Amino acid sequence: MTVQRAHRAAPEHVHPDDVPLLTALGALADPVRLQLVRELAGSQDWERSCGSFDVPVGKAALSHHFAALRAAGLVEQRDIGPKRFNRLRRAEFDARFPGLLALVLRP
Repeated sequence: MTVQRAHRAAPEHVHPDDVPLLTALGALADPVRLQLVRELAGSQDWERSCGSFDVPVGKAALSHHFAALRAAGLVEQRDIGPKRFNRLRRAEFDARFPGLLALVLRP
């Protein structure tokens, strides 16, 4: 008997040019999402898998937070093997909302 794993759909991404300001602000207003963005800002592109973040939420909630970050044009994700890796779309987001990331990334 062969067991097949269900294939996970590729994540949908929104380009920052298509993101309203209130969507971006809403994504950054949540403390968990802000922590994710801050950790990604200190990491190389495609270095961090979703499971590598130490946040106080379960897997389902973490998926929800990443979906909100994708919808705000902040994060791009890709599947490599069984893991999903992330990159902060800093240049694209900065072009759309100049200075916003710099403000929220301040210590």
